[in-house]
Amino acid sequence: MHMMTLAPADVPAEEPAPPDAFLFMGDLVVLARQGRLIEEAARRGLAPIAVVSDDTDMTRLDAVRADADHPLSALVEVVQVPDARIVSVVPGVQPLLSRYRVRGIISVGEVFVEPAGVLADCLGLPGAGSAASVICRNKLLQRTAAPAHAPRWQVVPVAERASFTLPADAFPSVVKPAGRFYSSGVRQVSDQAQLTDALAQFGADEISLVESRVTGREFSVEALVQHGTVIWSGVTGKQTNEHEGPYFTELGHTSPAVIDEGEERALIGANVDVLARVGVRDAITHAEYRLTPDGDVVLMEVAVRLPGDAITFLWELATGEPVETVMIDLALGLPAAYPAPRRRARQQFVDHPHGRLNDVTAESLPVSWPSRDDAWPFHSPVAADAEAGARGVLVGRLPGDVLGPQLDSGHRSASVIVDAPLDEDIDLVTKRAVALVGFEVGPV
Repeated sequence: MHMMTLAPADVPAEEPAPPDAFLFMGDLVVLARQGRLIEEAARRGLAPIAVVSDDTDMTRLDAVRADADHPLSALVEVVQVPDARIVSVVPGVQPLLSRYRVRGIISVGEVFVEPAGVLADCLGLPGAGSAASVICRNKLLQRTAAPAHAPRWQVVPVAERASFTLPADAFPSVVKPAGRFYSSGVRQVSDQAQLTDALAQFGADEISLVESRVTGREFSVEALVQHGTVIWSGVTGKQTNEHEGPYFTELGHTSPAVIDEGEERALIGANVDVLARVGVRDAITHAEYRLTPDGDVVLMEVAVRLPGDAITFLWELATGEPVETVMIDLALGLPAAYPAPRRRARQQFVDHPHGRLNDVTAESLPVSWPSRDDAWPFHSPVAADAEAGARGVLVGRLPGDVLGPQLDSGHRSASVIVDAPLDEDIDLVTKRAVALVGFEVGPV
């Protein structure tokens, strides 16, 4: 019996293992803000890949990727999908799944939360979880999942918006679209005519809520969750323009908030319960609450994503450590930890004159234009006992934009970033920094 021996050339070559990759879902505006996530993935030997929607201008994204000094230059591929729906994203990433071994997924902004959570579950990866990702994109589902922490609320079907009424003693109330974010569409109403008008502003595909007006200070609670357990919490104080009109535009963030230990425990305890009821598994979360004069903690909304504005940078200034490293750990299923704050940091939006924006100036402070340049500055943390000071000015608008009333987050213009030791007066530091900012505006 003859044995056939394969010559070396006849031995089938083993297929090379596909490269390890990390998917970042989010459009250019949020990718640019959290560029260090992309840098951190690349540093760990993972191929950073971005999934963006048609809202991203690919010419602008290509330009920053071509800049070797820009964090987004580390992206090895970019996949553009029509929109951030699951039915668009999951088919759109299939070619990637055949070429790479995806090790982690992060939704950098709000709109990709659902597909990121579902895809992570499909691939057996750490993530917020499909249910939590869906619930945290819809205020109606949040009210249903955590009713003990919700304000009094009613859902108004589309067909009943024109005829929906409240008794006179139920005003003021707040009208909210269930699926929007960044305070868009949230409005306080004082009578039936305002209520009917506010409901009429929503699209036929939107769920509208009418809620009791909760009084009290507003906070956000940022948390890091691993295997369903909250491993770190931080409370951020909020300032809004609600006392000036019917809107709830955020004008200031202070991390950590200036509150007593009992208030902090109440907020963190409520948040831990909400995240458990929603079923968050592995994620960074950002939830907004009201603390009433009676000490009740009332949930406004909860999100399984990074906080907006500059809050992640505030926590870095406060703790001395960037949050991006921990987010990558969570997404990869690695042991994660984050330190307690040893300073206090604030982002304060500045009142602006009305008119067409020409320039923003700030004596002795660097001025950055993230919306214009698709780049955010990095403010390095200082020692815990370093002097208080202003770190820079962020301009969120473009030259030529018309500045007017700040009805929602998109109408704000510029903000200052400051930090100080925990025992110093952050209000005084902020006041001095705001005084340095000037606006050059022209006629509309």
